[in-house]
Amino acid sequence: MQKTDAKSRQGVIVSIQGAIVDVRFEHGLPPIDQMLRTGRDGAIVIEVAALIGPKTVRGLALNADHDLALGMAVTDTGGPIRVPVGTAVLGRMLNLFGEPIDNKEPLEDVELRPIHHRGVPLSRRRVRSEIFETGIKAIDLLCPLERGGKTGLFGGAGVGKTVLIAEMIHNMVGKYEGVSLFCGIGERCREAEELYREMQAAGVLDKTVMMFGQMNESPGVRFRVGHAAMTIAEYFRDDLHRDVLVLIDNIFRFVQAGAEVSGLLGRIPSRVGYQPTLGTELAELEERIASTASGAITSIQAVYVPADDFTDPAATHIFTHLSASIVLSRKRASQGLYPALDLLKSASKMLNPSVVGHRHHRIAAGVRHILAEYEELKDIIAMLGLEELSEKDRQTVARARRLERFLSQPFFSTEAFTGQSGRMVNLESTLDGCERLLRGEFDDKPESAFYMIGGIDEAQGGGKNQGNEEKRLEAAS
Repeated sequence: MQKTDAKSRQGVIVSIQGAIVDVRFEHGLPPIDQMLRTGRDGAIVIEVAALIGPKTVRGLALNADHDLALGMAVTDTGGPIRVPVGTAVLGRMLNLFGEPIDNKEPLEDVELRPIHHRGVPLSRRRVRSEIFETGIKAIDLLCPLERGGKTGLFGGAGVGKTVLIAEMIHNMVGKYEGVSLFCGIGERCREAEELYREMQAAGVLDKTVMMFGQMNESPGVRFRVGHAAMTIAEYFRDDLHRDVLVLIDNIFRFVQAGAEVSGLLGRIPSRVGYQPTLGTELAELEERIASTASGAITSIQAVYVPADDFTDPAATHIFTHLSASIVLSRKRASQGLYPALDLLKSASKMLNPSVVGHRHHRIAAGVRHILAEYEELKDIIAMLGLEELSEKDRQTVARARRLERFLSQPFFSTEAFTGQSGRMVNLESTLDGCERLLRGEFDDKPESAFYMIGGIDEAQGGGKNQGNEEKRLEAAS
């Protein structure tokens, strides 16, 4: 039988259930992940999700806000969804289909590439034991990021994940000769606009690509926008040999969108209501984040943790792909200690003497040890008071509290709200400050002198204007 050209295949809609559309083809079925078009001028995009009969496919209508009707003609485009790649996308805000949503001129001089792509084969991957400095003291000291690795930013709602990501974009574009790619999965429209304006004000938009599958869009869009963003990142890595920083906010919403898609397709849910294909779908996206000889893709992913439960299946599956975990603490956020890192739970496989050096490892271990001792003493302090502790324990508490405050930091991305100018602190300055605090060089300084400063030298002022902060922090503690 003569093979039918995919582009000439015509189908007809035979069933509609919300965003799920069944299409009947008389002359050959399109494969899974193929893009179909219907509606006026082909405005409605349908992605094939399953083959349900010898002549019928089931697809997801990705922009179902347009009118759908039974009997509408459907055209097979002959390939998957494609997005534009090229230097022209820098500084632009795009949707899943690569269409600009920033009210600027259409993209020109771009190439279209399919969003579905296999991860780099093991033979081409390159593992680099290099630190990716962020300029944020708590992260660089206790959970250093891996260049070309994946980092999870864990925390519940309202503890500062998006703010931390915005700060990293600011610091990375300023420090590294690379490209930042922000992928918003299930972002609120307000957050997308605010981030765009912040990047513009910070002067880093021209080295940043922003791609959004917003909260009010269909689950199919939110489920695929991560793959579209990775296609752009792979272009900069493989074709232009640039290092790429991919920031995903929020990877949990990718899992959530997958669960919605799975439910729409009628699959039986697995544990806690998640889709049975959770592990596979997550791996398909995560394994595209890799380093090769031509460049590195470093990823930082915000992870919403449902009800702050780290045993949730989504959180545990995401953990398996990460080289570093930044855990945000609601308790530290309530105390005003920003960034609100849980200094004991945050960890990185890079914090190894063979990678970071013996000095860094020793100082980080010393900071963790003194903070862990302080945590154990908190119950005694709550019951009996600080006065009942031994002299040595009181000294431990005092130094731990100074270290906690020293590891807070004013951000460039929050200057408009706090009135404090941001600080970017290099790793050597962070190590020097922590080492001197551990030795007790600043035991005579008030705790407030170390709150929201950059390097340790700023503490020499003794907290002249920070008396109110000291009272507030003591009350919160």
